[in-house]
Amino acid sequence: MRDFSRPLGDAVKRARGEQDLTQAQVAGMIDKDTRTVMNIENYKGNPKMEVLYPLIRSLQIDPREIFNPEMGRESPSIRRLRFLVADCGEQEAATLIPVVEAVLSALRSGWMASTQKEHNKAKEPASLV
Repeated sequence: MRDFSRPLGDAVKRARGEQDLTQAQVAGMIDKDTRTVMNIENYKGNPKMEVLYPLIRSLQIDPREIFNPEMGRESPSIRRLRFLVADCGEQEAATLIPVVEAVLSALRSGWMASTQKEHNKAKEPASLV
């Protein structure tokens, strides 16, 4: 088994499962045979760039997961957000910046307020009922 086979196979299997896709569906997305996807997932694949590139793009796999697996995996939500932003054009990104900043500010303010409330509650002396 080659060093790259396991992270590639694991990443493909994970992404396919998260998207609830069959191996045949993935193969169809990249216009290859199902056996190609099976081999990759079973660590037997040695795909050429013409397979690897559309596979990673179609399944929205972060290439770092394959080429730098020691960096650890991002959560599915962070990964999804990263890919949504990566697909934006310049004008879309410029429009989203103030929206994202406002939403994050609101979320963090709410989180900070609830965290502070929990902290203060923990400091209150126990009642003698």
